[in-house]
Amino acid sequence: MKRVFILILFALTVSGLPAAFAQQTAMFTQYMFNTLALNPGYAGSRNVISATALLRTQWVGVDGAPRTQTFTIDAPVNQKKIGLGLQLFSDKLGKTSNTGIVASYAYRIRMDKASLSFGLQANMSQFTTNFNSVDLDPSGLSVDPAFISNDKKTLYNFGTGIYYNSDRFYAGLSSPELMNTVLPGSQTKGNRQSLHVFLMSGYVLSLNNTFKLKPSFLLKGVQGAPLEADLNASVWIKDILCLGAQYRTNADLSGLIEIQASPQFRLGYSYDHSTTPLSKYNSGSHEIMLRYEFGFQRDKVLTPRYF
Repeated sequence: MKRVFILILFALTVSGLPAAFAQQTAMFTQYMFNTLALNPGYAGSRNVISATALLRTQWVGVDGAPRTQTFTIDAPVNQKKIGLGLQLFSDKLGKTSNTGIVASYAYRIRMDKASLSFGLQANMSQFTTNFNSVDLDPSGLSVDPAFISNDKKTLYNFGTGIYYNSDRFYAGLSSPELMNTVLPGSQTKGNRQSLHVFLMSGYVLSLNNTFKLKPSFLLKGVQGAPLEADLNASVWIKDILCLGAQYRTNADLSGLIEIQASPQFRLGYSYDHSTTPLSKYNSGSHEIMLRYEFGFQRDKVLTPRYF
């Protein structure tokens, strides 16, 4: 049964059906700490040099399940009027892999205790489909011509986004990939990078001197797939420990924990439990986040940054 499921998953991946479209842009449970990967307008919004690494292992126990690593770094320049960002990523699903780099630019309009940014980004990646690694006949007696060679293609794309944030509120609208680039393996209309649109927002509400409530949401619209929403609520305790829960529509229930280990270093972990029939074949999804921020003065009192 597991082999049958894997073949079905691979078939969806290479065929360009809507079920595969939702995976073209890697999804993260801790999206609120990886915003640069979704919206170029986020670059420089934290007003310091900020580096974030994130590792996601999805559907543990299923061969060929998605596995994603990403590293982002961004900073304000030119008296914080400009934000620059860089992202490195590697995304694997079944017999396909996509590894690339994204450069982001944001023009920031500084306001009283807030900023409004307009962002642009340029993407370049190497998309590979390893057809010849598919074990169709363990005996080796038969060969399918469609699986005797690999397909590889360099993809180029660009995106845009708008992002508003203050110390306690943020909102953003973005489309990180505007071009419907043809993927390797087929020249058909279906096997393309699809347009993604993200709408996000979040707010921090002080309950008392100890607890802060932080609700947030992310709406994801993908051409050829149903609208999806990530609904998140978390509680910060003394600005050090954060506990949260998340619901991804028709997909997962998640638990999150964040630790502000020092003014510069933050560690996060999340676990997803699938609410679909796929839960029979996997033991959940895991995600680890590390963030480090540069340039703090030792004697400076820091205002906590929640986004």
